Amino acid sequence: QVQLVESGGGLVQAGGSLRLSCAASGRTFSRNRMGWFRQAPGKERSFVAGISLSGSITDYADSVKGRFTISRDNAKNMVYLQMNSLKPEDTAVYYCAADSPPLKLGVRPEEYDYWGQGTQVTVSS
Repeated sequence: QVQLVESGGGLVQAGGSLRLSCAASGRTFSRNRMGWFRQAPGKERSFVAGISLSGSITDYADSVKGRFTISRDNAKNMVYLQMNSLKPEDTAVYYCAADSPPLKLGVRPEEYDYWGQGTQVTVSS
């Protein structure tokens, strides 16, 4: 069982930055591939970024490549999403998610086993 709690959301102007954090409980954190997803009003939840168990491999949605960076600290059971050059279209609720063993290594929400409650990010133009 993994419990996830996100923080760091808020209101920011276009071009600004935010750093989201996700605190994970449990002693098996390092065995989970981690991801960030987002969901805007009226839209489906979509993949934003993923990171491997060690943190050496990351992948991103095309819409955020070059602007967002995912990282993790296994010693602290933390996952982060640094978001730079934010755009109004980045406005959404952002969710932290865990892909637990056996790993699915996918980008679909149904391939992740545990979810946080979400944190709102609003980017004004």
